[in-house]
Amino acid sequence: MNNLVISSKKFITNKNTVTIIGVVVILVILYFLYSSTVSKATQMIEVPVAAKTINPQTQITADDVTYIEVANAAKPDNVLTNENDIVGKYSGVGSTIPEGSMFYDQAVVEKDDLPGSWLTRLEKNSLGELDIPIYISVDTTTTYGNSIQPDMYVDIYVKAVNEKEVLMFGKMLSNIKVLATTDSDGKDVFRSSEDIGTPAFLNFGVSADNFDLLKKAIYLDGKQIELVVVPHGGAEKETGLEVNVSSEYLRDYIQNLTFELPQNAEVTTPETTPGTTPEVTTPVVTPTN
Repeated sequence: MNNLVISSKKFITNKNTVTIIGVVVILVILYFLYSSTVSKATQMIEVPVAAKTINPQTQITADDVTYIEVANAAKPDNVLTNENDIVGKYSGVGSTIPEGSMFYDQAVVEKDDLPGSWLTRLEKNSLGELDIPIYISVDTTTTYGNSIQPDMYVDIYVKAVNEKEVLMFGKMLSNIKVLATTDSDGKDVFRSSEDIGTPAFLNFGVSADNFDLLKKAIYLDGKQIELVVVPHGGAEKETGLEVNVSSEYLRDYIQNLTFELPQNAEVTTPETTPGTTPEVTTPVVTPTN
């Protein structure tokens, strides 16, 4: 018995034996790892694909999604597999999703990531007509450090020097709702609370009469007048202010400066986002006299 125990100990402690056992263990582990990898790669999974061609900037509905089976190894890493990550979202700018195509993560975006998505929030004015979209160029300073945010109301002031060389500063329009603050790419700067973008435009909707006036004022901005956006109810203090003019005077002043805009006036209006329907609420834009 003792001889058997001694022989067993010698067998176990023998270097060649230990090496052989180690190799066998490694081979067994590699076999199971390989089998598991092959099994996972060849496993068939359901992947959502487009049931029909989806045009750019179009909301994706449940009817737009169907499923096919593919081998797990054939599915790219950047393909969305959860329907909740697809339905209700939008196809991106320039991202046509062909019928039968998988949904790649870079082609599916949130509504707020679409340039011009704020156009769906245009409201009807007191005449029952949909407001006309228009925007004013801004930066971080003129938005008071990004303190002017969507759904806030602002007043638009005009600063100018008249023909008598008198500095004028007065309110032109008041109680205008900010629909969005967008960056130079047309994306909402507040779409992420962790990464606020750099403001380039304040976007509004105004009536036809106010659109014509504001369009002319924007054209003159930086040339013969200066537009100042102030949070509603606030007052802009100007050093050397001599005359506080009324909206009526300012309207006449701007109209006289622009009897008719030149054909090459660079005043543009963004287009409505395809596949969206404007929401209708109560009117908010009122001129101040």
